[in-house]
Amino acid sequence: MEGYRFKSTLFDIEPGEDEQTNPRMYGRQLAAWLKVQLEGRGYVVEPVIDEDWGRCLVCLRAPFMLWVGCGSVADYDTAKPGDPPPAKEDVIWHCFPEAEVSLWKRLFRRIDTTVAVAKLDADLRAILAGESRITLMDV
Repeated sequence: MEGYRFKSTLFDIEPGEDEQTNPRMYGRQLAAWLKVQLEGRGYVVEPVIDEDWGRCLVCLRAPFMLWVGCGSVADYDTAKPGDPPPAKEDVIWHCFPEAEVSLWKRLFRRIDTTVAVAKLDADLRAILAGESRITLMDV
C-alpha cells in the first residue's frame, strides 16, 4: 500500500463522515474528486465504497478487481478523543492502486495484473501532479 501521500486544501472534511469508516478516517470529498478524474481518463468507476480504512474506487471487476484506495492518514498519535477534525491544510491524504485476483481464479490460471496496476498508478500520479492545489510528499 505505497501509493501517494499529499497535502491539499481542495478537500474539506464533512461533519460525521468518519461514521462510515474508522474514527478520524476522512476522504469523502477526495474519493468523489478522484472518481471524476479517473472517469475522465476512461475508467468506469463504480460508486464509492466506504471501508473502515477509507474509501475504495472500483475501476474493474474482471478478469480481476482493480481499484484505488484513498483517504486521510489517521492522526492517532496526536489526536485525543473528542478532538475536532484537523484543519484541511493539516491533513495528509493518501491514495494507492491495487489489484486483487480471487482465490478461485488463482487456483486455475495465472492472471498478471502488473500492466493494469502500472497504468492506474501512472494515471493517479498524473492526476495528482496535474492539480495545482495538491502537493505531493516524498515518502
